[in-house]
Amino acid sequence: MTQEEKDILIADLCGRQPYGLIIKCNDGFRQSKEKLVSVDFGNELINYDWLLTDIKPYLRLMSSMTEEERQEYGLVLCEELSINQFDWLNRKMFDYRGLIPMGLALEAKECMYNEK
Repeated sequence: MTQEEKDILIADLCGRQPYGLIIKCNDGFRQSKEKLVSVDFGNELINYDWLLTDIKPYLRLMSSMTEEERQEYGLVLCEELSINQFDWLNRKMFDYRGLIPMGLALEAKECMYNEK
């Protein structure tokens, strides 16, 4: 993983941390699927125990947006350019940075992030 890829991934993880992002962790000896709770970007440690290079977030493709979400996002876009647009995409776990095609994230299964 290049430094640029690490920087992109850390920025993405930090933006999604409050929203219950699910990550796949695998260091070659152990593996798990867990919610993101901690990002130590100085030491590149995730959830206190995993190296940044050992995790991949589960994200949704932009093309998986439902019609209801398109309408909701359209309302967000009508606002002046603001952080709300990115917060909405982060909260819904959409891969607007293209991490899936870069191999830095995995495609989330349908209903993985069902709202309660």
